[in-house]
Amino acid sequence: MTDRKTELAENLARVEERIASACAAAGRKRADVTLIVVTKTYPASDVRLLHELGVRHVAENRDQDAAPKAAACADLDLTWHFVGQLQTNKVRSVASYADMVQSIDRAKLIGSLSTAAVRAGRELGCLIQVALDAESGERGERGGVAPDGIAELAALVDQAPGLRLGGLMTVAPLAGEYAGRQRAAFERLLEFSSRLRGDHPAANMVSAGMSADLEEAVAAGATHVRVGTAVLGVRPRLG
Repeated sequence: MTDRKTELAENLARVEERIASACAAAGRKRADVTLIVVTKTYPASDVRLLHELGVRHVAENRDQDAAPKAAACADLDLTWHFVGQLQTNKVRSVASYADMVQSIDRAKLIGSLSTAAVRAGRELGCLIQVALDAESGERGERGGVAPDGIAELAALVDQAPGLRLGGLMTVAPLAGEYAGRQRAAFERLLEFSSRLRGDHPAANMVSAGMSADLEEAVAAGATHVRVGTAVLGVRPRLG
């Protein structure tokens, strides 16, 4: 193996061990948690190596990085997740390659994504991003809708052509009552997920946890964890 592939393989093994241990501690099956490798700032060559190592879910947070990378890896059987704050002027591009948009946080974005998905002849999975640091009716500092906005956005996604409601996503907040309390934040997200499934039974994805707090997310019941630096290391930004 190349040095880089060896490095990625070793990092992946460590992350897999962490997830497996967290699942065991929580009494969950390892198969119940999907690892999404966040490949932002890393080149398409790394994505190819990850695919060779068995990774099938990758995530990006900037369309200008993601679009060319997805095109360069279009021959691979990958599920692409868009996890960053999404501006409406980038929606058409994102809809051309993303399989799942995890950052739905406003009605205007839903309308734009629906139009773009239909135009592209694709169905996009959508997660409502929940901001646990946001006041009623507001958006969070890192994107996301306040908890009291979940039901409205979920209904809009459910009714939108070309979109499929997948569930909920959150980023551990840096401010507010859940700052520094990742486990409590993720458990709160699971409560919202349970309510959501009452009206939308198929919306069972819960995306939470990153390199530093994936154990807390697994313990709380997350179905997907988004891990970047623990797999890829710290590298300079692309271009």
